[in-house]
Amino acid sequence: MLEVKTISAEDTYEIRHRILRPHQSIEQCKYEQDHAEGSFHLGAFFEGTLISIASFSPQNQPLLTESPAYRLRGMATLEGYRDQKAGSMLIKHAEQKLAEKGVQAVWCNARQHVKGYYAKLGWEERGEPFEIPGIGTHIVMCKKLGTSR
Repeated sequence: MLEVKTISAEDTYEIRHRILRPHQSIEQCKYEQDHAEGSFHLGAFFEGTLISIASFSPQNQPLLTESPAYRLRGMATLEGYRDQKAGSMLIKHAEQKLAEKGVQAVWCNARQHVKGYYAKLGWEERGEPFEIPGIGTHIVMCKKLGTSR
C-alpha cells in the first residue's frame, strides 16, 4: 500500500540524482526554489521505502494566464516501482492541496518522452518543445486547478 507524506527537500536528492540527473553531481540536483516560501515536497512510500518524489514551488509561467501558479519539478519514481501509480498519486495529492489553497494552475517542464503521462492526468501542452542542455527535449505541461471539482 502506498502512503503519501510531506518530505524535506533533502529527502528528494538521492532519487533526483539516480533517476533524473545521473550524469550530474548531487549538488546539481538541488533546486534554487527547494526552500522558497510556499515550496513543498511530497514522497510516496511503499512498505516504508521512499519510491517516488515530487517538488512544488510557487512560480508563475509566462505561457499561462492563470495566477497564482505552482511549478512541479523533480518528479521521479524508482525503477521497479513504476507500476504502483505512485507518481500519479503524488500529482493528484498536490493538485488537491494546491486547489484548496486557491492556486489556479500547476505546470512543469516535462521531458518530451513523458508528455503522454501528464496528458493522461489531464495536463495540456503549452508552447513549443525546447532543449535543456545535457538533459534533453522538454515541453511545458500544465493543468488548471479548481475547475474540475
